[in-house]
Amino acid sequence: MFRNLRNAFISGLLLIAPVGVTIFVLNFLIQRIGVPTRQLFFFFIPRNSMGLVWIEYALYVAAVFAVIVFITVLGWLSKLLIGRAIVHTFERAVDGLPLVRNVYNTVKQIRDTFVQQQKAVFQQSVLIEYPRPGVWCLGFLTGEGKGEIQQRTEASLLNVFVPTTPNPTSGFLLMVPREEVHYLEMSIGEAMKLIVSGGAVVPPYNRSEKEASPRSIPGSSTPRRME
Repeated sequence: MFRNLRNAFISGLLLIAPVGVTIFVLNFLIQRIGVPTRQLFFFFIPRNSMGLVWIEYALYVAAVFAVIVFITVLGWLSKLLIGRAIVHTFERAVDGLPLVRNVYNTVKQIRDTFVQQQKAVFQQSVLIEYPRPGVWCLGFLTGEGKGEIQQRTEASLLNVFVPTTPNPTSGFLLMVPREEVHYLEMSIGEAMKLIVSGGAVVPPYNRSEKEASPRSIPGSSTPRRME
């Protein structure tokens, strides 16, 4: 009974978690951004009008919106040459402040980590025999073998990332001969769900409809080459 109550509590907590996070973010934007900046942007409004509830909340929302617009414009300028120069100058100035430099560099490293993960897009879900022949493993194609590793091998290699279950952020980089890589029809998202769920969530597949596709099916002797 205790286990059932605990599981029910966790399920309910996961159900309301998105709502709670949304409310927390909205409250943070209003209290931490809207309140300090409303006087900055709306100093021309008479103070006696600030006491009205609907005007007060309207100013909160307008101030938050103004800050969002400012951040968006700042991000857009950072992509331009003059924006990159400003950011570079700012970072050089921050490097001269001991305590601020440590905090800034830590946050920057965390940001760069997330940005690099977003850019590391998998090209296609594939199937390979790993860790031994006869045992199949789901992975993601990341590119073709290049450089010294490719030159020191006779086979044409493909880079395949094999994530772990249930945490797909870690895994193994395997360099597999091209003819041993079998391309799958399932999307990257479907393959990721299959890996995270430990095989419990299997995407539907209608073989009769897929046979007409030019993309190869696992077990085919002629897998599709990368474009």
